[in-house]
Order: sequence, then C-alpha cells, then structure tokens
Amino acid sequence: MKFIHVLVEGQTEETFVGGVLAEYLGSKGIYPTAKLAVTKWVKKGGHFKGGISAYSKVKYDIQQLLRDKNAALVTTMLDYYNLPGDFPGYHDRPAGSCFRRVESLERAFSVDIANPRFLPYLALHEFEAMMFADPDAIAEQLAGSKILDKLRKIGGAYASPEEIDEDNPPSKRLIQLYPPYEKTFHGPLVTEEIGIECIRQACTHFDQWLQQLEALA
Repeated sequence: MKFIHVLVEGQTEETFVGGVLAEYLGSKGIYPTAKLAVTKWVKKGGHFKGGISAYSKVKYDIQQLLRDKNAALVTTMLDYYNLPGDFPGYHDRPAGSCFRRVESLERAFSVDIANPRFLPYLALHEFEAMMFADPDAIAEQLAGSKILDKLRKIGGAYASPEEIDEDNPPSKRLIQLYPPYEKTFHGPLVTEEIGIECIRQACTHFDQWLQQLEALA
C-alpha cells in the first residue's frame, strides 16, 4: 500500500480527491488524502471560491506534509488559472502552448521544493476543464438539453478541454450558461458521472500526472 498527500485548492478538489480519485487509485493500492490549502475564501451568495493568495503559504503547507515519512509522495492539485505572480517561474513562462507554460511552471515549482517525494501538478486551466471531457454529462447534471448545444460548441472549439483558456475559463462559461452552478456541488457530481478513464483520455496533462501516481504501485 502507498499513501500520498494531495494539497488541493478548494472544497471541490478535496471532494474529487477523496471520492473519485481515491476510488480509482485505491483499486491499485494507492491511497490519496486531500489536504485543503485554505489561503483565501470569499463567500458570495451560495458560491464559495477557493484560491491561492501567496506561494509562501503553499510552500509551507507542502513542507509540513513532507514531514510525514509514511507518505510515499506529496503532490498538488492547484489551478493554473489565477495563480499568484510570486510562484516560482511564473514570470519566465515560455511562449507557445498552455502545455509548455504549465510544464515550465511545474518544473520551477519542483526545483524550489527540492524534495524527491514531491510531484507538482497544476490543473489546466482549472478543475472545471475536466468536466468538458463530456459536455453531455454536464448538461445532464445541470439544465439538460437547454444548454447542451452551447456546451458542445465550447468543447468543440478546442483540441482538448485543458486548452479552454484563462481569459474565459471553464467555470465562468458554466456560470454564464447556468447561473445556479455551484462549484463544490456540481463539479464532483459531474466528474464522477464522466469517470476517470474518460477524463484522462481527453486531458493529456491530467493523464500524465495520473500515470506518475499509478507508477507508485
């Protein structure tokens, strides 16, 4: 058995790791535990928004988790979208695709933590991108056929759900189409409906992270 800590950005990721991801990895003898990085919370109406306010807080949380010698690995599930500018490598990101930029940032992140048991993962561009692996599943859980065509149009405009950009990220698009959308409720619900295998086939950066986790087995 292998135990890992996953530092997550908010309650949505916490639920996903503790449910969908834990069930999937648990069948392989890998047991993830989500650790919530509570660095910024804003409540507006029925919506809670998590966020990373400063890299120093993230680094401190990771260093504390690495003190647990029973953990085979410490990793992260943080949104690439809206990261603070003090993240290592943030201002040195290369031009080109979002995949090049996020991988460059993850390498700088790894170098700064400097621990062989640390594996950085930044979700492109945020958690909701994974939901666009199956627009039909989003529609089924939200407003049915009323928004299905628009969801399919969004997904079809990109080669990969992970490329739905930060200028108008997936969560904002969902709220525009369905104002009652609640990240912490609908996000885990939809991703559970879609399933890990479908998500990893559509989201290559997520798949690369998952392969590294599976390698622990």
